[in-house]
Amino acid sequence: MSLKDRNLLHRTRPKRIALVIANPATSSTTGWPVGFWWSELTHAWLAFHEQGYAVDLFSPDGGRCVADALSDPRDASGYAADDLVSMGFIATPALASLIEATRPAEAIAPEDFDAIFVAGGQAPMFTFAEATALQAKFSAFLESGKVAAALCHGTAILRYAMRSNGEPVVRGRTVTGFANVEEDFADEAVWSMGALPRGTHVMPWRIEDSLKALGANYVQAGLWRGFAVRDANLITGQQNFSGFETAQAVIAALGA
Repeated sequence: MSLKDRNLLHRTRPKRIALVIANPATSSTTGWPVGFWWSELTHAWLAFHEQGYAVDLFSPDGGRCVADALSDPRDASGYAADDLVSMGFIATPALASLIEATRPAEAIAPEDFDAIFVAGGQAPMFTFAEATALQAKFSAFLESGKVAAALCHGTAILRYAMRSNGEPVVRGRTVTGFANVEEDFADEAVWSMGALPRGTHVMPWRIEDSLKALGANYVQAGLWRGFAVRDANLITGQQNFSGFETAQAVIAALGA
């Protein structure tokens, strides 16, 4: 990852991305601390930076954000030990410091950005119901014709974002997100390890079921498959814990 300006075509007016990560919380189902997912921030950041885009970091409430432990390549579990992109971000003080003082979603001015990009992690499933400013901003991007993107559990925003007429923004749209088959796998994994009693779910609700209930055409590609779906100016991603595919879809929609 380089911090050099890659924007050779539009140095004075680069495309601008409002990248949103979740604030830290405590899971209401497991009691575990939850947060954003490192690679869904860092892989997207790298893709946008290499394209010459300017990226500003936000969270629903602003302030310091904390990542899910398993997404940290330094975590003792070794779950994300091969995520060299996140390791590079974390080891770069100018970048790592950005999560210490994110700006609140209410400060996002849609007219100043070309796209909004909502990363995942476990926290969105527990916090986005109350993130009314983020819900309104996400809807404003869509209704103004600008690109609005969300991925993995960040697609929880689609359960709450409403059009100005009160209808869900996902009604009648083709979308994806963290799939039931992946939730099933995660539940079985923690049960098998004895981390949770069988029958206690990791997540309090399911994205796939909720979006279908709201009238969306939900699609998915199977277990741990990273891909993105574009429906007009709404882009959603089902990710293998990376923001790359969804970021590339945003880049394709915006151009240089």
